[in-house]
Amino acid sequence: MKPKHVVVIDVIGLSLKHFENKQNMPHIASLLDDGRLFGMKPVFPAVTLTAQASLVTGVYPQGHGVVSNGFYFPENFQIAFWEQAAGLIQAEKIWERLKRKKPELKTAVLFLQNSLYASCDAVITPKPLHTEEGLVQWCYSKPVGFYEELCDKIGQFNLFHYWGPLAAIDSSRWIANAAVETMARLHPNLMFVYLPHLDYCTQKYGPGSPVIQQELQNIDQEVGRILSGIGDAGLIDETIFIVLSEYNFHAVQGDVPLNRILRQNDLLSVRTIQGREYLDLEMSPAFAIVDHQIAHIHIKPGYVNAVRNILEQVDEIDLILDGKGKKQYHIDHQRTGDFIAVSAKDRWFSYYWWEDQNKAPDFAKQVDIHRKPGYDPLELFLEPGTIHISQDPCLIHGSHGYLSKTEDDRLPLLISGDWDGIANLKQFLNIVDIAGIIEKILVEN
Repeated sequence: MKPKHVVVIDVIGLSLKHFENKQNMPHIASLLDDGRLFGMKPVFPAVTLTAQASLVTGVYPQGHGVVSNGFYFPENFQIAFWEQAAGLIQAEKIWERLKRKKPELKTAVLFLQNSLYASCDAVITPKPLHTEEGLVQWCYSKPVGFYEELCDKIGQFNLFHYWGPLAAIDSSRWIANAAVETMARLHPNLMFVYLPHLDYCTQKYGPGSPVIQQELQNIDQEVGRILSGIGDAGLIDETIFIVLSEYNFHAVQGDVPLNRILRQNDLLSVRTIQGREYLDLEMSPAFAIVDHQIAHIHIKPGYVNAVRNILEQVDEIDLILDGKGKKQYHIDHQRTGDFIAVSAKDRWFSYYWWEDQNKAPDFAKQVDIHRKPGYDPLELFLEPGTIHISQDPCLIHGSHGYLSKTEDDRLPLLISGDWDGIANLKQFLNIVDIAGIIEKILVEN
């Protein structure tokens, strides 16, 4: 039977080691009965937006331009993290390719980050509204009104369970329910589903924590919810399932505050506004846009050697990629920094530049993902007895983004279902191979 549907389930934090104890994930493991497990090389940097852009385009960051979870727009000296527009991906997406080659195919994307305004038949992605009355928890959707229809059936999506100190399995459960409803109502030929739950837990507790085994069971139940729902819709026998992860986690013990280091060496400037220190991108000789275990260092002419000398003295930095290094790792794009720094495997980069907590910018103790000029995993924690985000970097026990150097760094890729082409795939694949595999299943069969 020719497959009619491909469902890609992106289980963040899933590792090949988890398959050594299949009893903790019986639903995922059940797909091995009619499938095959591959080792998959992650893209560099191994962070959400970059990995997802590589997944849906089949090209490296040098081709799609999504070089981290944050973008720097030099035209207006602005750093923007977690931008959602699909147009930021500067390469053809798999749903565009499928439409071009086989217009009758329907596609759906649920909760991938750069999916806002995507040219899919169905899209659901968080798009809260900030109004005078406060935050309106809303999701953008296509068809128009589709989210509201889902709310009538499965309730509203709770953004506070998706990110922040209240992040919980509830968000992944809602997404799984939405996936079931999307498949039952629209029957898309291709559907991407993003399940984030293990990501939160592993940053909090570290990849080796016993807590992760329980959380693995929890996310496996949501995968099972999707499998059961597709079965109930009568589509299981004509569906190929692709289960994968975007990156491996590394146990970490402490941060590297790059911007503070640059400032201590007179290479970063701030402006004091009402007693608080804000990053001055215009006047800074250099600044770092940090993202888990990698950082883009943007440098003004004349300061490159000085910055390199400083970075080379930081023991917690493993690698500094210049133009040659960026090309080697397929990330030589105009959006990158002049240098890309890679932390030690047991460290992560914080965005902090202030020494005095009383002078921290107003957003430092808030969940404020768009205003912070760097990723802040401490948004998962509250200071005890307060409603403020913690500033204690020792609370973070897991991070990612590091270079993939050996076969041990490979990710799980499980392909399951009645498709003859599975046998012809090589054992070790790359995340950029997935779009081509999807095309073979839905177009070339």
